[in-house]
Amino acid sequence: MRVSLLMAAIALLMAGTAFADSKPTPPWNLEQLFKAPSFEWADQKSPVHALFYTGELFQGKPSRIFAYYATPDTLAGAPTKAGTKYPGIVLIHGGGGTAFKEWATLWARRGYAAIAMDLAGVRPDEADNKNRTPIPQGGPGQDHVAKFDTIKTEDFTDDWNYHAVANGILAHSLLRSFPEVDADRTAVTGISWGGYTTCIVASLDDRFKAAVPVYGCGFLNQNSSWLPEFEKLSPDYTKKWVKFYDPGSWLPQCRVPIFFVNGTNDVHYRLNSYIKSYDAVKLTPKNIRIQVKMSHGHQPGWAPMEIGLFVDSLLGVRSEKPLQSCDLPESAGDNVKASVRSSTVLKTATLSYAKPGNTFHTREWETVPATIENGIVTAPAPPPDSDMWFFNITDERGAMISSPVRFLARW
Repeated sequence: MRVSLLMAAIALLMAGTAFADSKPTPPWNLEQLFKAPSFEWADQKSPVHALFYTGELFQGKPSRIFAYYATPDTLAGAPTKAGTKYPGIVLIHGGGGTAFKEWATLWARRGYAAIAMDLAGVRPDEADNKNRTPIPQGGPGQDHVAKFDTIKTEDFTDDWNYHAVANGILAHSLLRSFPEVDADRTAVTGISWGGYTTCIVASLDDRFKAAVPVYGCGFLNQNSSWLPEFEKLSPDYTKKWVKFYDPGSWLPQCRVPIFFVNGTNDVHYRLNSYIKSYDAVKLTPKNIRIQVKMSHGHQPGWAPMEIGLFVDSLLGVRSEKPLQSCDLPESAGDNVKASVRSSTVLKTATLSYAKPGNTFHTREWETVPATIENGIVTAPAPPPDSDMWFFNITDERGAMISSPVRFLARW
C-alpha cells in the first residue's frame, strides 16, 4: 500500500512538472490582478449595493467596471456585526447579460457575500436589467469583433476576453478585501460566456476553493456555435486565440475543485467540447452534471440546486455533504456499469443515450432506468447504433450528478 501511494504521488508530481514545462504564458499580470483594485460605492442604501472598480487599461486609460454587491446584512438593511465573516462568491454573466441584481440576491440569501460585475461596459437600470447605460471608459463591448477579431492586433487590451478574465480576478481580489468576507472561503461561478470565463479564471486564480462553469467550456475551435468565427480567422490567428483565450489551454493547470454543468443539446457549448474540457482537468477534484436538453440562459443556468450544494460543501457552509460522483460507464456484457461514491443516500439512477445522428446539439436522447447496488450503477447496454451515453444519479436531497459521457471512438 505504501509503495502504491508513493508511486501515485510520484506520478502526479511528474504530470504536474510535465505540464509546467509546456503551459502557455498568460498575457495577464497576475501579481497585479491579485491586488484589490480601487473602487467607489455608487449605492450603499439599497439592499443590493452598487459600486465601480478599476479594471485594466482600455484605449490607453484604466477601465471602469460596474458591479452589484450583496450580503445577508445588506439585504436585511442592517450593519454588519464586528467579527462577522461570510463566504464569498464571484458571479460572471454570459453573452447578452450584465451584472444581475437577482443573482447576487440569490447568493446573499444563501449566506454569501456576492459580487456580480458587468463585462459589457454598461450599468444596468435599477428597475429593468434590460435597460443599460454605457459607462465612460467601461471597457470593450461583448460583440464578436471584441471576442474574436481583435486577436489580429498585438494589443491584448482591445480583447474582450482579456478584460473578462482580468475583471473576474479583480472582482475576487476586491471581494476578499472586504472585512466581512472570509478571504479563505471564496468561489466563482459563471454562465455561458461567463462559464467560459470561469474556466480560465479558476485555472489562473487558485485562491478560490470552488468553481462552477455553467455551459461554458473550451475547445471552441473544434466544435461550438462559433465555428464560423474561426473560419474567418486565419489558421495562425486561430492558433493564437486558442493559445491565450481557449479554456482548453488553461484547464490542465486548474487546481480549484470544479463542477461542470451543461445540457446534452447545448447549441453553443457542444457536448464533445464540454467533455474534452472536463477531461482536461487533471490536478484537482472535479464533478459533472449533464441534463438532457437543459435550456440555455441565465435563469436556467443559475437554477440547479447542485451548484449551491457543491459550493457549500467545499466552503463549509451549513455542514453540507459533498455531491455524489460517478465514474465513466464501462461495457459489461449486455449491460453498462459504473462505480458510484456518495456520503448521502442514493435514490434513483438513469442511463441516457443518444439516438443516431450527425451532430451533437440536434440529437434526440432516450432515458431508461438504472439500478444502484453496492456502489455500482447498472443499466442495459444502449442499442448498437447509439454512439454516446451517460448515467445520472439522484440522491435523497434531490441532487443529480452525472457520469462523464462515454463516446464511441469515432467522436
